[in-house]
This record gives sequence, C-alpha cells and structure tokens, in this order.
Amino acid sequence: MTPSEQKIGKINHELFQKFILNRLGRRDPCVLVPPGTGIDAGVVDIGNGNVMIVAEDPIFAVPKQPLDMFGWYTVHIGASDVAVMGVKPQYMTYSLLLPPGTSDQDFKTIVDSIHRTAVELGIAIVGGHTGYYPGFAAPTIGGITVFAIAKEDAYVTPAGARPGNDVILTKGPAIETAGILSVLREADLQKNYPDDLIRKAQALCRQMTVVDDALTAMACGGVTAMHDATEGGVIGGLFEVADASGVGMVIEEARFVYPDAVRIVCETFGIDPVAAIAEGSLIITADPKRSQTIINALAGLGIPSSVIGTVTADPSTRTIKRRDGTTVLLAIPEQDPFWPVFFESVG
Repeated sequence: MTPSEQKIGKINHELFQKFILNRLGRRDPCVLVPPGTGIDAGVVDIGNGNVMIVAEDPIFAVPKQPLDMFGWYTVHIGASDVAVMGVKPQYMTYSLLLPPGTSDQDFKTIVDSIHRTAVELGIAIVGGHTGYYPGFAAPTIGGITVFAIAKEDAYVTPAGARPGNDVILTKGPAIETAGILSVLREADLQKNYPDDLIRKAQALCRQMTVVDDALTAMACGGVTAMHDATEGGVIGGLFEVADASGVGMVIEEARFVYPDAVRIVCETFGIDPVAAIAEGSLIITADPKRSQTIINALAGLGIPSSVIGTVTADPSTRTIKRRDGTTVLLAIPEQDPFWPVFFESVG
C-alpha cells in the first residue's frame, strides 16, 4: 500500500474519542484541562493559585531544507502549543533521535539551532535525550515538551469560544503546506510562476509559528479561545474549537487573508487550502469590541489577519461558505491533502 492510499497523520476524531480518551492513566483532580479534541496543551493545578501548562509534539526534518530550520521548527512548533493558551512558553525538554551515520557537524547544527531559537523565545532547556538509533532515515524529534507556569485565571483554552464572539484567522490558510511544498517541488512551480512569487512561498516556512500571534492577541484583551490550525487545516481547526466549546460557527472563506504564495502552491497540486495542514495559521475567538485592536496589533508585527465569521449558540450549525458560493459543514478532513503530495515528493 502506498502512502497516498492509506491514512497519514493524526488519528481520526472518532478513534481519539472512543479509544484514547478512555486510556489516560490515573484520574487526578489536579488535571484541570485534560486531553481533548482541539486542546493544544494540558493544564495542571500546582497549588498557590498557579497552574502548569504543558504540550508535546514530534518534529520531522523536511527534505531539501537546511538542518538549522529543523531546529527552528522544533522549538517554535512546540512553543506554539503553549502560546495558544495565552501564556509565554518558559521551559522545554526534547528527544533528538539520529541515524547512526549522522555527521558530527549535522548533529552540532541541529543542537545549536535548537539552543539559539530557545534563547530567542526566552525558553530554558531543562532536560531530554539525544542518541543514535537504527531505523531512523533522518533526524527526528521523538518529542518536544514545552512548559509554562501561569496564574490560574491567566490562560485560555480552545474550549472557551462563546456565542457572539468574532472568529479571527491570522496569515490565511495552508501556510505550512505552501511553505514546505514550494521547497520540495520548486521545479513544478517554476513552469508557471515567477521566481519572486516562489521565493515568497518558500519564505512561509519561517511563518510556521503562532507564538507572536497568540501572545500579541492575548495582550490585547478580549480573547476567549485560540487554536493552531495544524493537520486538517483551517476547516478542521475551526471544527475543533467549535466542538471543544460546544458552540456553532458561521464562517466565510471569502473573508480569509489568502496570500498569492499559498494560492499558487495549492492550485499547482490540486490541494484544497482550507483543508490542508496550516501550522502558522492561528484561529482566535474574541469579544467583537476587541477584534480590531487585535488585528491592528498583529499588523504592527507584520502578521495579517481578518475576521472570518461568528460564533453562534447552536452547535448544530457549524458551516463555512466557500469561495464558490457553496456552504459545507465544518469537519476534520478524512485525509489532510498535504500528506499524499508530500510523500509523492520525497518518495
């Protein structure tokens, strides 16, 4: 069976609900936010009015990209899952698993990049594991775990969206999809598009983070929920926020920021941008009175964003009006359309 014929990526919503959620170890009343659909990080009560927020992710090296980018991704992707809780990431651990033939220079490049990026984000590395193991074809982060300590009333979760909130999206859809595929399939894009536009698409790789997006929005006030639209894209991320919050949503794709650099990649490979992996695209729900303040603050950092819809009280109404005028239900795609193209590109 080829990668294009099988499920690739995260397990589906039904399996997560029916299997994983019944196997979470010992019940502990200190766990305030346990795993759940769309929940980016857990929250644990540690006493004295404080909580610990913790998130974990695996990270894979992307072919044709320098290893210092792999280190940058490692920290930013892990840190993003804490930042979307409205809290600045503070501590991290990571496990770096290397093929036995990895050169000393490649090893040093990865570790130096992780160190530099952690310093830039103000994160202390407090533990982890590093080693050489057969079975790995490329350097892999088995897991990066990022932590932060916050006051018990100073964080948000993806379950906090409320009826009447605006829904804001930063950067547009398919940021990760466009960035990675424009590197892997540059020759295909060159057949139809100018080099300057292709370079803009490749530069999206440096936008695969929502740390600044989330912390800037939170500082503006009025934020009720945030979620990083990763696998399953924006349509999946919107469903996850609505499902976690027990609300409805009415969304219009025509209101998205939609960079030409994203458009050319998705058109070239027949990918629905709304359904494709979108690390770097942040979903925010907020008090409408604060939406413009949030959008202006993000713009001040060079982060485009727009109000794309509204949170409603009826959880049976979760829809997105597509650019072609059709209206479809918000849902997690059965298969993120990025993965088959990715594996075709590296196979």
